[in-house]
Amino acid sequence: MAKLKGKTVAESVVEMVEVVLPNDANSLGNMLGGKVMHLIDIAGAVAAHRHARSQVVTAAVDNLDFLYPIRVGELVVLRAHITRAFRTSLEAEVRVYREDYLTGERRQTSSAFVTYVALDAAGKPKEVPPLIPRTREERRRYREALERRRQRLALAARAHRRYFEKA
Repeated sequence: MAKLKGKTVAESVVEMVEVVLPNDANSLGNMLGGKVMHLIDIAGAVAAHRHARSQVVTAAVDNLDFLYPIRVGELVVLRAHITRAFRTSLEAEVRVYREDYLTGERRQTSSAFVTYVALDAAGKPKEVPPLIPRTREERRRYREALERRRQRLALAARAHRRYFEKA
């Protein structure tokens, strides 16, 4: 099989913007956490699609924190990019911001690392192109992604053992 040509982080960058409407909010007028999670998954998946040029499925979400609410009438802005590509999986970083469309003021409200697995036409995992980090920041995120992956796999292995010990 021919070696896949690497792609840069810039080739996977996504920015999504939506207006927060009353239907997206709780009774306090804040955007629902589940809606934010849904948008994070979509933005990360688009970045993964751009990198892998294939279907992807969500495998894991790491470290999702909600720092500030996003209010009805504000814009929710999501920025996503690939931080590392492994053999068949990719990690995307997604940052969420609220933006006051009248002043242009932006404030980060949350962020997450989402892992996707690329699939072929038969629904089986397929190889993805390597990621080519170019800047110092991209290289740092690339290194950190490997440690997050190790932690994620170790946690999954422990959970798997506990589950089958009880069965």
